[in-house]
Amino acid sequence: MPIPLDEYPIHQAPVSLRWFGTSDANVYDRCIMQCFQRSGEVELITGLGQYPHLGVIDGFAAVRREQRQTVVRASDQLGDDRMRQHVGPLRFEVVEPLQTIRVVCEGDRHVGVGFDLTFEGTLPATEEPRHITRAADQTILNACRFVQVGRWSGVVRIDGEETTVDDTAWSGTRDRSWGIRPVGEATPPGRPADGDPGFWWCWVPLRFDDFAVVVILQEQGDGHRVLNEAVRTWPAGKGRPVEQLGWPEIDITYRSGSRHPERAAIRLTPRGGDPLTLEVETRGFIPLHIGTGYGGGGGGGEWGHGQWMGAGWVDTQVYDLDDADIAGRIPYGVIDHVARATFDGQVGYGIFEHATIGRHDPSGFTDLGSVAR
Repeated sequence: MPIPLDEYPIHQAPVSLRWFGTSDANVYDRCIMQCFQRSGEVELITGLGQYPHLGVIDGFAAVRREQRQTVVRASDQLGDDRMRQHVGPLRFEVVEPLQTIRVVCEGDRHVGVGFDLTFEGTLPATEEPRHITRAADQTILNACRFVQVGRWSGVVRIDGEETTVDDTAWSGTRDRSWGIRPVGEATPPGRPADGDPGFWWCWVPLRFDDFAVVVILQEQGDGHRVLNEAVRTWPAGKGRPVEQLGWPEIDITYRSGSRHPERAAIRLTPRGGDPLTLEVETRGFIPLHIGTGYGGGGGGGEWGHGQWMGAGWVDTQVYDLDDADIAGRIPYGVIDHVARATFDGQVGYGIFEHATIGRHDPSGFTDLGSVAR
């Protein structure tokens, strides 16, 4: 049966838009949005995904204030109206495509967190390179994504305390991606990859007064880079094309005895220009694998994106990031750090998303347990 989207001339394959052009069960289409105080004291991350071949829609909102991370997440049956991005207490509204998005969380009665926020892009959305990751003979990830920096306005409510969000003290980023990645229940792993491939990842979207910078790097354990992107984008009215910034050389300073990145220096080179250094200082952070559904939710397989949890499922969790059990899991996933940056004479803010798991020779990490000196 057709669905409402089939009325529009937007088909990319000779099938109803109920389906993707592949029968892979790991098909997904989702967004994630970061809203944060530039001081790093409060950070909010929310997202919503549709998993057409699993029949599931789900979403989450995580708010971290100091070392307390509060999460509300919801899951339900995916209906025919794919334009309706609403699950449980979470609602995403596309006010103006590629420009203005409203997000609402009515989770106050569930866990004491709610918000009504509007994101406005301050620079054009930027398409990222096609992201393909393979392990042994399996394609783990094959996705397309765009990223955008912008400003937030509205209110956030935490335990009955309402805070006004505006551009004087807050900033934000977002991305939308779609394609294939592991979702739902785990599939048989097949033959494991040879050796210790390691996983090292940096995703760094930053907003400055006159431009945005996006750096994306992924490397294997031996330092071989499998994804490389560094661009500067300008306001649409300036008529300047996206500026490529060469092959980034990155130096991360990790906290002694850990893999926590305290700062980073990224050397970028405009074509025909002199090298420039992007200096990044990290502030507060949210570990995406603690409660938000990335990597199996909060641990113990309690929840991961695309899993069928039953109709109308809503769940809440509160995590003390200083608790020994939680702190012990933090290093083994992707972490979104609030970032203050300087580049080409300007100060900017954004996200320094980083993961380093297992071996990474350039960082001096030899195995899963090694840490910075």
